[in-house]
Amino acid sequence: MATPQDALDRAQAAAEMARQAAEAAQAYIQLASDAGSAAAQGLGVDPFVFRLSIFVMAVFVGYYVVWSVTPALHTPLMSVTNAISSVIVVGALLAVGVVLTTDDAGAWWARAFGFIALILASVNIFGGFLVTQRMLGMYKKKS
Repeated sequence: MATPQDALDRAQAAAEMARQAAEAAQAYIQLASDAGSAAAQGLGVDPFVFRLSIFVMAVFVGYYVVWSVTPALHTPLMSVTNAISSVIVVGALLAVGVVLTTDDAGAWWARAFGFIALILASVNIFGGFLVTQRMLGMYKKKS
C-alpha cells in the first residue's frame, strides 16, 4: 500500500520533470527566435534563392503531373489551362495599365513584362481553344 510519503515523492518527481520540460521548451523557443532574427538580419536563405527553388520544384511537379494525365483528361485539362491563362491576362492587363504616379522611369519594365505576359497568355488561350475544339470534334459522329 502506498504511503503518503511515496505519493509526495512521486508528485515532487513529476513536478521536477515538468520544470525540466518547461526549461527545455524555453530553450527551444529561444533557439527558434534566434534563428528567426538571424533570418531577418539576412543571415538566413536569400529570398531570391528561396523563390527560385520553389519555381524549379514547381516546374518538375508540373512536368510530371502533365505527362501522367491520361488522354481522356486532356480536354478538361486544356479548359483549366485556359481558365488559368485568363487570370494571367487579367494580371497582365493590370501590369500594362500601371499608373505612373511619381516618374516615368519607375514602371516601364512592369509595363513591358505585362505586355509580354498579355501576348503569351492570349496565344495560350487561343491555342487552347483551338486544341479543345479539335479534340471535341473527334467525338462527333461523322455524317
